[in-house]
Amino acid sequence: MHDGKKEYYAFSVDEPVLAKYMLHKGMELDEKTLANIEKEADLYKAYALTIQYLSYRMRTKKEIRDYLIKKEIFEDAIPDIIDRLVSEGLVNDLEFAKMFTRTRIETSLKGPAVVKREMIEKGVARELAEEAIQLYTYEIQYEKASKLIEKKLNQTQKDSNVKVQQKLQQFMMQKGFSSDIIQELMQDVKEKQGDEQEKQAIVHQGEKLKRKYQRRYSGTELSFKIKTGLYRYGFSSDLIQEYVDNWLTQDEEESF
Repeated sequence: MHDGKKEYYAFSVDEPVLAKYMLHKGMELDEKTLANIEKEADLYKAYALTIQYLSYRMRTKKEIRDYLIKKEIFEDAIPDIIDRLVSEGLVNDLEFAKMFTRTRIETSLKGPAVVKREMIEKGVARELAEEAIQLYTYEIQYEKASKLIEKKLNQTQKDSNVKVQQKLQQFMMQKGFSSDIIQELMQDVKEKQGDEQEKQAIVHQGEKLKRKYQRRYSGTELSFKIKTGLYRYGFSSDLIQEYVDNWLTQDEEESF
């Protein structure tokens, strides 16, 4: 604003900036000093915003950068803000990665590959993510993967043993567990799978196939359709033939 020949500026300045420049009402400032004060005032406000953002949880450098851009902070100022936070120990991507890994271990059943991918997506450098994921030991993997498989087995009781193994392997890979863990647990699954469960599963799947095809097919064609379907489900040829023979025998008995 103007007052005669003098020009005055009015803008809000936080206390640390006031103290640094010993500002007071009516103080005359040259253009260079004024520009420096305005820049520092903006930096301090951005810094204060970031401190509030950090109060909820730890953040990566990338998360802070994205946040400040969203808040329309001048991009050239962002590296200075991040450097200050790093020097003060408020931002540390390695510590973030370790905390993130421990939290995922404690609160989820995700495997290490998924956890590492999530860290990288949050902006953690790949080498830091690799270092942090070492907290996810083989023993922890095995314990979590065993729980997942036990839970999943209850949902696959009507499948052939081969189909169960295929589904479990695919499921565990999607969850991010290592191939060593998966192979070891698959061996455990194979040892536990029994013939009686397989026979119950083929009856269940065979009856479903019969209901699906018997309205359109009969005799040899129906038998072929059922056999083909059971092969796709992973049952052995001997067990399929046994099921079909039993089914045909039952049909003959019912026809008398």
